[in-house]
Amino acid sequence: MELRHLEYFVAVAEERHFTRAAERLLVSQSGLSASVRALERELGARLFVRTTRSVELTGPGRALLAEATRTLASVRAAKEAVAAAQGLLRGTLSVGTEQCIAGVHVPELLAGFRAEHPQVEIRLRQAGSRLLAEDVGAGRLDLAFVALCGPPPQGVRLTRLTGEPLVLLCHPGHALAAGERTRWSELKGEPLVGFQPDWGVRELTDRAFAAAGVERQVALEVNDVHSLLELVEQGLGVAVVPRHFARKPEAAGLAAVTLTHGPRPVWEVSVARPSGDAASPAARKLCSLLELPRDGDEATEAVEADGAGTATGRRAR
Repeated sequence: MELRHLEYFVAVAEERHFTRAAERLLVSQSGLSASVRALERELGARLFVRTTRSVELTGPGRALLAEATRTLASVRAAKEAVAAAQGLLRGTLSVGTEQCIAGVHVPELLAGFRAEHPQVEIRLRQAGSRLLAEDVGAGRLDLAFVALCGPPPQGVRLTRLTGEPLVLLCHPGHALAAGERTRWSELKGEPLVGFQPDWGVRELTDRAFAAAGVERQVALEVNDVHSLLELVEQGLGVAVVPRHFARKPEAAGLAAVTLTHGPRPVWEVSVARPSGDAASPAARKLCSLLELPRDGDEATEAVEADGAGTATGRRAR
């Protein structure tokens, strides 16, 4: 089995399309198809179900994808480790982040890293925290800034950056905007604007409503913060969000109300990294800009910030 076969297989699995995978790898489609067929013959299993419109993984294909992704990540890390030992930092740094994360200003952090290490190609993926953490565990991302509710996936460790409470956002003309505080129970029957289930804040609010004994109805489900704020601004629903969302310029006209007489959930932001010594040299350099604990340190505390604070590099700067 050649690494090239695994690279081609992973590209097809991710693209779900042979032509797009070939274009991504800059190879001919016939050569790509031949490589996948050779891999299937060697393994004695069909890896894809091909139709005229789609390409889907089989059961053996899904099993191989997880291992192939980790294998390719380990090979890449090995090459980068050798380069780092020679005083060179190059290769690729793959970073994930949920939108409007607190505790770190991701664009500024990446810009600082680029200035110090221009030979490293930076890749950024934005998604929900649960998906990002899974990608870190599978080797598809070097690290991710996440807000997980509950334990991380296997093979992933978290280092806390910051935490903040949840507040209710609503239109200033809404009945709940009259005071600075409201009870969780008063949200019963209110149409909610919420994020998709893989977002950390969605899982946190789901648990909070359940703990308060309040049935919730997510009438409007979105996948970005700006859409959520616009929908609330138009009076189409209320939203339970991390406190710093209320400080965004787009939320200037909304009422932020403290939730009382119920659960007190904390939205915690962390850096998700591979467990053990699996972090790439580039990922370790990026973490050094945040002054996170070095690999092997027993300390678990990282950058601490208040609800609106951010970390953009070494705190002494």
